Amino acid sequence: MKTKAAVLFDAGKPFEILELDLDKPKDGEVLIKFTAAGLCHSDLHLTDGDLPPRFPMVGGHEGAGIIEEVGAGVTKVKPGDHVVCSFIPNCGTCRYCSTGRQSLCDVGATILDGCLPDGTYRFHAGGDDFGGMCMLGTFSERAVISQYSVVKVDDWLPLDKAVLVGCGVPTGWGSVVYAGNVRAGDTVVIYGIGGIGINSVQGAVHAGAKYVVVVDPIAFKRDTATKFGATHTFADPAEAQEKVTELTWGQGADCAIVTVGTVEEDVVSAAIGAVGKGGTVVLTGLSSPEKFTVHWPGIDLTLNEKTIKGSLFGSANPQYDIVRLLRLYDAGQLKLDELVTSTYTLEQVNEGYQDLRDGKNIRGVILHDS
Repeated sequence: MKTKAAVLFDAGKPFEILELDLDKPKDGEVLIKFTAAGLCHSDLHLTDGDLPPRFPMVGGHEGAGIIEEVGAGVTKVKPGDHVVCSFIPNCGTCRYCSTGRQSLCDVGATILDGCLPDGTYRFHAGGDDFGGMCMLGTFSERAVISQYSVVKVDDWLPLDKAVLVGCGVPTGWGSVVYAGNVRAGDTVVIYGIGGIGINSVQGAVHAGAKYVVVVDPIAFKRDTATKFGATHTFADPAEAQEKVTELTWGQGADCAIVTVGTVEEDVVSAAIGAVGKGGTVVLTGLSSPEKFTVHWPGIDLTLNEKTIKGSLFGSANPQYDIVRLLRLYDAGQLKLDELVTSTYTLEQVNEGYQDLRDGKNIRGVILHDS
């Protein structure tokens, strides 16, 4: 069949809207009709050249939709099921999945190539194979993806809101709750309030943090963080650290979460300096693999037993946590509706990303049916 999609052909170029040929699903694969796709900063890392994918690439890795057809051997879902996609596929049997670390599943090794687990592609045009971002390509009306990449969700949930738990919500929430191991009474500092950082605020509130301190240069984002439960907000990291020192009687924060759009050395150093003895710094934001963004005296880590750790997908388990977070939303204990600043058509994808660059959005969402 044919499908309309937003495609990247090279770094530094905008998305182009094309009609692509789409293969039928093979063994272990499903045909999904996307209803919504989130505009996550990670796709900008492709256009900015921070992450080198295989081009051409259908963009989008945060998606939700309805299963239209399944290939042989598919047991997880059936036609008509509502699903949220996980940008990290999870096989359930590799070393990492079987030890409760689905965010590190071996099947995810080719997410920047965009091929399916068998090494082949389902999007084509003009004799070329087109990959799908994170083996998905949610900036397409339809896609054929692995059953490892879908999580069945309750039919009554609005997919234009449920889409957010495919990336931004669990990544931010889990960075605090799982990777940061924040507990009741802790002090947390969060650097960068976008689609991920705002959910770190939600995670810190859920974990019972006493103080949730936010650092972001954009007033709109600081104001939004306050509405989501942040106790203090600052534009400048130095001012934030001064306040944290005061709030904790000189102890320092228990945890710092780095969720800025593009990680630089200065923000990592600020985060390490903000945590006190036994504190943890979680690096969730991305940067170019060629950049060395962690520079800090090792003696501070040793004598004060500080920890620096990375977190992918919030160190969460997609098959469990996507459903878990949606149940919290259904119970009124997790905000999703309030995360969506603006919605766009597929043809407006570049406009949506410009709004993200300009700091206008917490999260933009493409509605395929609009």
